[in-house]
Amino acid sequence: MKNQTDKIIAKLKKVSSQKNRQGMARFGINVKYALGVSMPEVRKIAKEIGRDHNLAQKLWQTKIHEARILASIIDDPSMVNSKQMDTWINGFNSWDICDQCCMNLFSKTSIAFQKANEWSKLETEFEKRAGFALMASLAVHDKKAENKKFLPFLKIIQQEAKDERNFVKKAVNWALRQTGKRNLELNYLAIQTAEKILKQPYKSSQWIAKDALRELRSSQIQARLKRG
Repeated sequence: MKNQTDKIIAKLKKVSSQKNRQGMARFGINVKYALGVSMPEVRKIAKEIGRDHNLAQKLWQTKIHEARILASIIDDPSMVNSKQMDTWINGFNSWDICDQCCMNLFSKTSIAFQKANEWSKLETEFEKRAGFALMASLAVHDKKAENKKFLPFLKIIQQEAKDERNFVKKAVNWALRQTGKRNLELNYLAIQTAEKILKQPYKSSQWIAKDALRELRSSQIQARLKRG
């Protein structure tokens, strides 16, 4: 008799396709453990399951790409501790699992700001990316956080903009842009940070700063922020 984890994996396999898997690969997703299930299908299954912390742990242990993303959606943020978060980021092998875990789960934990700070100083590419992906997720989803909680992030972003690795520099840029889109004060400070980064003699710094400044100074973003 199949247990619940086996039943969910069977359901994922049923809605998987080689075409989806090939599409994932084209987007730079590591498909070594992937089945080829679309995100709408993953979210549909997650909705059927609801919150389940214990099941999330079992799904994560399967190493299956979509099962791990599913785990990040159904897990209960209030039951997630520091040890679990560190264990999970240690298992990141693709940018999308990193980002999904940060958006769906880690940004909703009570230690999210602490972890974003910690992880941004790590060496491994996806673990370090997680620090900046978490900063970006907090900037978007934590509507109640005060501006002062984001100020340390801007200092870290400036410091780490020199990292040339693709998945790190894109996350640094993401964190800078999302922080600068929260409100007018943070927009001003993010633009200041980008201008400082622009003076750094690194290709990654130049790309991060120019791309961020283009968006943060745009008439569309400025108008939205002024409307409040």
